[in-house]
Amino acid sequence: MRSKYFLVTLFLILAIFLTGCGITVVNDEAKIKSVIQDWRLAINAQSWNEALSYCVYGSEAYYFVYQLRDDINNLNQYCSVVTINFSITDMQVSIYGNYAEVSCYGYFLITACGDAEGGSWYAVNYLQKIGNNWKLY
Repeated sequence: MRSKYFLVTLFLILAIFLTGCGITVVNDEAKIKSVIQDWRLAINAQSWNEALSYCVYGSEAYYFVYQLRDDINNLNQYCSVVTINFSITDMQVSIYGNYAEVSCYGYFLITACGDAEGGSWYAVNYLQKIGNNWKLY
């Protein structure tokens, strides 16, 4: 009889540990998706410092934001209103310890001086966990 209770207790303890591991992965996946969406929203709002804060300093993503900022600032010299509509869909997250890979589709539309330029593409974004925060690199 004791062994039966022991097995049930052992099973419950293992279930709790396994559930705890699953929750961490789910929380990291939600954090990763949130970082990407917040980064996207910062770009749309042309909040360049905020967009940079979601990137690892000196990374490819960091320099992408810098280049985009410079391009938009150049357009602002000729056009009174420049808008950015950037969206990301179909995010598939893969986590490898402190690194993650996000496959997604991106859509971009920039309007300036009455003209619009845009496009769409399939992309793979890479993130690194620094402390408790995920950042694009």
